[in-house]
Amino acid sequence: MKAIRSINNPPQTTFKGTLCPLTLMDLNELWLLDLRVFTDGEAYERDTFRQLLSNQQGVARQIRSAEGKMIAFAIGVIEEDGVGHITTIGVSPEYRRRGLAKIMLLSIEQGFAVRGVTTVRLEVRTDNTGARQLYEQIGYTITQRMRRYYSTGDDGYLMVKAINGVNWGF
Repeated sequence: MKAIRSINNPPQTTFKGTLCPLTLMDLNELWLLDLRVFTDGEAYERDTFRQLLSNQQGVARQIRSAEGKMIAFAIGVIEEDGVGHITTIGVSPEYRRRGLAKIMLLSIEQGFAVRGVTTVRLEVRTDNTGARQLYEQIGYTITQRMRRYYSTGDDGYLMVKAINGVNWGF
């Protein structure tokens, strides 16, 4: 476990919490938070999370508030081709815009890197400007537009980043 402070520190958004592994023991709390984060029909089923958290090639992290409440999560999986795939990332609505998503992304990337991964990919909705800007800020590049990628029919972007030689900065 690692004590963290948010990356963006204006007085109204100061946050203290703990970055720690996300495990099967956290399944119910993770699923409930995911339902709050993804209200657009893209929340995962409990069984999907169970599979992701059971995957030996997975890297999963969470941030807990000082009160012990899960307020952010991220899960990635190393695919058969050796590419790290950030499968999901979410921050509780009341804790957004505090740099927690950036901390989660960098933590998953670091977990990939220690396992020899040099390339990471993720998908994002084309209309999710805030997330796309964050990903671009930390080095992801749009490589493809995927028509009707999401179950709602929305398009997505495939974004990729090389992580060999990255300075993790936290």
